[in-house]
Amino acid sequence: MLDSVRSWIPALTCVWLLLSVGCAGLGEFHGDRSPRIAIAHLGSIDGDADGFAALRSAFRLRNPGHDVLYRSDTRALLPCSITRAAFVAQGKARAEISGGAAHRSSNLATGDIVVLRPGEGLLTDAPISFVIFEVPQPPPADIHGFIRPDWDPAITDTPGGCAEEEGAYRRILLTWKPEVGPYIWHGLNAHRVRITDSFTHYHPVDGGFDEFYLVQMVQPGGAILTSAHTAAIESRDVDRALSAELFRKDELSVGDLVYLPKGLIHRGIGGVLAQVITVPGFRPGAEIGVDHHLRAISEELGLSGDELIPYHQQASSEPLVK
Repeated sequence: MLDSVRSWIPALTCVWLLLSVGCAGLGEFHGDRSPRIAIAHLGSIDGDADGFAALRSAFRLRNPGHDVLYRSDTRALLPCSITRAAFVAQGKARAEISGGAAHRSSNLATGDIVVLRPGEGLLTDAPISFVIFEVPQPPPADIHGFIRPDWDPAITDTPGGCAEEEGAYRRILLTWKPEVGPYIWHGLNAHRVRITDSFTHYHPVDGGFDEFYLVQMVQPGGAILTSAHTAAIESRDVDRALSAELFRKDELSVGDLVYLPKGLIHRGIGGVLAQVITVPGFRPGAEIGVDHHLRAISEELGLSGDELIPYHQQASSEPLVK
């Protein structure tokens, strides 16, 4: 089935050699490290190349040795010297991993992940769009090349994190602890989650993790709230003027790649199905809730109606750390 694509491999060998020092081949970035949201509208007609370039630059600045790439409507990912996790953003195909210890094949669809070890490439029989993370830490030997959350009986719905409600769709693909899911990797984690109303939280700069949403479905009103005023919120040093601009709201669309760096407060609302991707992973104790602070600030300032600072009611009664 893949013979016509497989015939490209000899012609691509010299290209692979050029890439063997790394798939990205870019130097380090230097600049402003203050946490801020970045969104690349990969599902837009033009693919938002500028938005993705800004997102990529910010991620690489904060995570030396890592990279994020986007490949639209491709049938091949060339072998590379770096471990990669390729997330299917769009498309369906039959795929084959080659170049490793054994050839493996599988169907692929939106929501699936392909884990490519050094020296491995991927061929597909139809165009697929991938968001690809390059990770310096190799996965354990028991991590499958193809991870398919809707087809693997070992991956089941597990409420928690950004989807606490009973009956939530939350598939744990790659995770940190064995009691959470079957596939453990301390280089990159991914949970496919339908976010209705998450608690408001951030990941600390020291010991936390960067987070991405790869948006795959959105209900009307699906959005993300973010705030860079972490210190002011935690110290409750917020006056009325600041309270009015404490949060930024971004409506989301299918195909968006959202980057949430460490230190940035965020909350998903309104119904968003996304691959929630974290680098290096969902470290325990690194999700710091702030809803109790937001509620206290609102009450101290006597805010009501449209002035009220948005917070998650159920998470606001006491400090919450996950």
